[in-house]
Amino acid sequence: MITRYPSVLTIAGSDSGGCAGIQADIKSISANGAFAASVITATTAQNTQGVFDIHPIPVPHIKKQLKAVLGDIVFGAVKIGMLHSSEVIEAVQETLKEYRIRNIVIDPVMVATSGDRLLNSAALNSLKSFLGDALLITPNLPEAELLIGKKIDSEKLGEAAKEIGNRFQTSVLLKGGHLEVSDQMTDTLFLYETQNTVFIHNNYIATKNTHGTGCTLSSAIAAQLSLGLTLEPAVRKGCSYLNEAIAHGKDRRLGKGHGPVHHFF
Repeated sequence: MITRYPSVLTIAGSDSGGCAGIQADIKSISANGAFAASVITATTAQNTQGVFDIHPIPVPHIKKQLKAVLGDIVFGAVKIGMLHSSEVIEAVQETLKEYRIRNIVIDPVMVATSGDRLLNSAALNSLKSFLGDALLITPNLPEAELLIGKKIDSEKLGEAAKEIGNRFQTSVLLKGGHLEVSDQMTDTLFLYETQNTVFIHNNYIATKNTHGTGCTLSSAIAAQLSLGLTLEPAVRKGCSYLNEAIAHGKDRRLGKGHGPVHHFF
């Protein structure tokens, strides 16, 4: 009997160092048991120490990549990473609507590790208008604050996730990696359809090898959705996978800076 691959499309930029972006997405999707296809929105000159150049892919070519894969492959989920301009965001949104794609997971990459904004106001507004098409968005704390335009009290993460979810009409995984260090890390999941809030706890792991964790997590969740899980179990499995990948990569070295997690532990 012939069976169909559970497949995930990742739409994101390429990381030449292999720790984040499309490269991390493909590793994470594969490690979680799904087939990964990709649409590259930009290439970067990047390694474990930083990003040194970004080369945007022309929008017409991005559209051609999208149509080529969407017209041929059935995807159980789509993961979206950094979309660097209004034109790219709108092109991706329009094309996914044309093909009636479901199970969209958006990692709204808007703030660099340095704290600098990566999107201008026009692109941020375009991204906000796209979030309602997603099944799930996965902002970290600085990105969540940018979405609602105010500081978030670390004691009120459930309220913040609910506010974001209801404002953009989507489920939200508010990641806890930017909170103060403690024995446990807490991610906050707000489920839009049921209005329930779930707190997911994992042990804190002391390591600098966390390059690409956001890409890895959102891709793992998308993979689990493509395998047929509903949202909450998919998020729980994705969070557990990432925690294990961090734990198994904490004592390994790649390059001179912040290394990757161990995707294939």
